[in-house]
Amino acid sequence: MLTAQQRLAMLEPPKGRIDLVIDTDTYNEIDDQFAVAYALRRGDRLNVQALYAAPFLNHRSVSPADGMEKSYQELHRLLTLAGEERPVFRGSPTYLPDEKTPVHSPAAEDLSRRAMAYSPQKPLYVAALGAITNVASALLINPAIAERMVVVWLGGHALEWLDNREFNLQQDVAAARVIYGSGTPLVMLPCMGVVSAFTTTGPELHCWLSGQNALCDYLVRSTVEEAESYAAGKVWSRAIWDVTTIAWLLNADGSFMLDRLIPTPMPEYAHCWQRRQDSVPCRYVYHIHRDALLGDLFARLRGQ
Repeated sequence: MLTAQQRLAMLEPPKGRIDLVIDTDTYNEIDDQFAVAYALRRGDRLNVQALYAAPFLNHRSVSPADGMEKSYQELHRLLTLAGEERPVFRGSPTYLPDEKTPVHSPAAEDLSRRAMAYSPQKPLYVAALGAITNVASALLINPAIAERMVVVWLGGHALEWLDNREFNLQQDVAAARVIYGSGTPLVMLPCMGVVSAFTTTGPELHCWLSGQNALCDYLVRSTVEEAESYAAGKVWSRAIWDVTTIAWLLNADGSFMLDRLIPTPMPEYAHCWQRRQDSVPCRYVYHIHRDALLGDLFARLRGQ
């Protein structure tokens, strides 16, 4: 079991270069692509060890398995555009059936093995950008990894938000409850009320990224086409949520966001947070320095 001192140390934004895996529903919407590209372009600090395709179900997929497979293919597309090679693993084709039963997949099996090479002094960081099924399954397969990794998850809304029906969380509440109840060092990035402030616009994207390289052009085109599919002829901005999950790992000097320690809450099936005062601490992000983070993101995507 982690000591209080070990947990607090693991919950500090890391300094120096770290090992990282990314669990992502990449095809769901454009923010995952920005996040994965950002992590690849921050090789000075982030050593991306593997990429896991997460399930999702919305208008861009016909089932969680279809969403996972499309995300798997999208990860390969991104790696090609970025000129990078990394191991990519298919994740779960379904959500957890309950809080005790893992869904075995290449991604969950890889994480359950890979994390065992790490320790509280040198943890594996897990950036989770979608439904957290793969990570929860890995924990259920091998509970010992709870003390060897730090999970940084964009999921749920701010604690003060009345309705916690957030996309990543509501798809697999059982998986989220596994993570929040496991004692794994956890960093919370709430969507509405916090990360919702991290937005960009078409003119910004064209100004800073268009024509820079094939990856930048792909990100601009995909974002603008998606936004104009529902807001053509109107003013629009687009949250690129998942970038903040990667950015927390780069936030040792506090330049990208503000956070604090809180007792770890528990997501409820009724789409609310249960506030628990006797639980272990987690780190809760409550403000994003939008301009500083967007500036670094654009510069790194341009190759600067």
